[in-house]
Amino acid sequence: MSAFASSAATPAPAPERVPAVPPRPSGFRYKGLLLVALLAAIAAGAWLLRPKKEQQKGAAQAVVRTFKVGPVTFERTIRAAGTTSARNFANIVAPMMRGPDAGRALVLISLAKSGALVKKGDLLAEIDPQGIKDHADDVHALVVQADGDVRKRKADQAIERDSLRQTLTQAKAALEKATLDYKTTPIRMDIDRELLKLSVDEAEATYKELVQEVKIQEAKHAAEIRILELTRDRHTRHRDRHRADVERFKLFAPMSGLVVMQSIWRGGDMGQVQVGDQLSPGQPFMKIVDTSSMQLEAMVNQAESEEIRIGQQAEVHFDAFPDLEMKGRVYSISALAVSGWRQNYFIRSVPVNISIKSTDTRLIPDLSASANIELEAKSSALAVPREAVFDEGGKPSVFVKAGDAFQERDVKLGPKNNTQYVVLAGLQPGEEIALTRPSAEKR
Repeated sequence: MSAFASSAATPAPAPERVPAVPPRPSGFRYKGLLLVALLAAIAAGAWLLRPKKEQQKGAAQAVVRTFKVGPVTFERTIRAAGTTSARNFANIVAPMMRGPDAGRALVLISLAKSGALVKKGDLLAEIDPQGIKDHADDVHALVVQADGDVRKRKADQAIERDSLRQTLTQAKAALEKATLDYKTTPIRMDIDRELLKLSVDEAEATYKELVQEVKIQEAKHAAEIRILELTRDRHTRHRDRHRADVERFKLFAPMSGLVVMQSIWRGGDMGQVQVGDQLSPGQPFMKIVDTSSMQLEAMVNQAESEEIRIGQQAEVHFDAFPDLEMKGRVYSISALAVSGWRQNYFIRSVPVNISIKSTDTRLIPDLSASANIELEAKSSALAVPREAVFDEGGKPSVFVKAGDAFQERDVKLGPKNNTQYVVLAGLQPGEEIALTRPSAEKR
């Protein structure tokens, strides 16, 4: 019994059950790995780039741009902008009509090419003359008719004069007869003598009246003929003026040069004159320019005009041809300043004309151009860039390189332009100066 009792096992507590963890999906694992790899790459890149940036920063701080002083040609200029034109040119205008109907339109039927070179006497343009010729023929018919009227009236007047002279002859004969009859009064009775005297007086009065009428008729006839002749002469002058107009419808070059067409309004737009256009009498439509006498009509600010003098040299540059540079000379300065019409009305500018010394086939009128007018020029001058001069307290100075360091040195400055100062004292040729202010470690 005891053995059985001792051999019985005590019941053990049941083990606790651990809840099962659900398995994670495989995609989440890959995203985590990629995120870790990306962070590691960014950290590595930052670590690798950090020394380079610091090195570049240090290098930038260490490098100072310099300029080597040496004798140069110093120039001080003023910029003037404008357009080209010709000093020697001829305006070609539509002929002024001499006829009474001078306002009629003129139609071009031939025209020289724009940009062509012509010689003196060459045909430039021709205007359609047919309308004027037809009108002149009509007026000529009036001249012929008026001349016929003069001849007809002269013939009629000759008949009238002959009739009046015949009447005058009869009146004279009657007067002579009455005078002879009156001579017989001694043998006549008193009443007959009175009748004979009355006949003489009547015949004499009739004769005198006819003599006066002849004079009046001659003046009348002369006036009538003069009126008809004046009418004929008026028609003749009218016809001759139109014939002279027709002769002037061919326009010839008054000088040798380059043909430059003017622009006119055509259908609401501006365009160059061409064959078929209608011109008004006296309207300019072409220029003949001498390309050897070109100039630049420029404008300068009135504040700078006091430094410009006649005879100053200039370099002319052209917007259309950047590689073209020509020499010029100031030959005209306006006495009065002018203002703009639409913009900058209150800003005054002074017109300046610059003659261009040389010639080029590309140089034509109405090109936009600019000129650098030379105000002052010095050869073998010590000129330094303006950025190399430091002015503190009214004392200009530069930093001169001495070995690996820079020493500040006072200088005396002379004339200046937009980019340079002339150094009168304080620097020697061959010295090297800093273009920027050196750091404290470099001084």
